[in-house]
Amino acid sequence: MAQHKSAEKRARQTPKRTEVNRARRSKVRSAVKSVENAIAKGDKAAAQAALKLAQPALDKGVTKGAVKKGTASRKLSRLNARVKSLG
Repeated sequence: MAQHKSAEKRARQTPKRTEVNRARRSKVRSAVKSVENAIAKGDKAAAQAALKLAQPALDKGVTKGAVKKGTASRKLSRLNARVKSLG
């Protein structure tokens, strides 16, 4: 058990932050998955629309610290390339 006031506060905050970050990461993963599903179907219009929604979700994940900047950048770049390559 925590002995100092600051440690007690961290012990209270950590579970809350963990839950919030888990929800944010889940939103990001869902957005990326929707783009990947549209790509798998070969539907370029749907993939572009999903990518338009995934991009701000990834950016917000980075801003809030749920996703690392390089990871988000890499995912966006690769998704964008795959959407562009659709016929």
